[in-house]
Amino acid sequence: MRALGLSLFLLAIQFVPAQAQTYDPRYAVCMKVYEGSFGGGEWIDCSYTSLPQCQASAFGRAATCVINPYFGQALPRAGYRRYP
Repeated sequence: MRALGLSLFLLAIQFVPAQAQTYDPRYAVCMKVYEGSFGGGEWIDCSYTSLPQCQASAFGRAATCVINPYFGQALPRAGYRRYP
């Protein structure tokens, strides 16, 4: 019974959308924080809209600010087709 439940669970989680992206495409700037080898390593926080905003948060920390390579620019609106 356990094996059946486990296999159904594993099958179900394959169809759930993943939220594990490193870079959030909604924000233009990310901060890489270095916690050291004993404190958990490195993590990325993409919640900044400008470099000065990120640099203010990174000041005094072991962190750097980088431009988000996956930042999604607004796509141009599609034109409407006129029918005669």
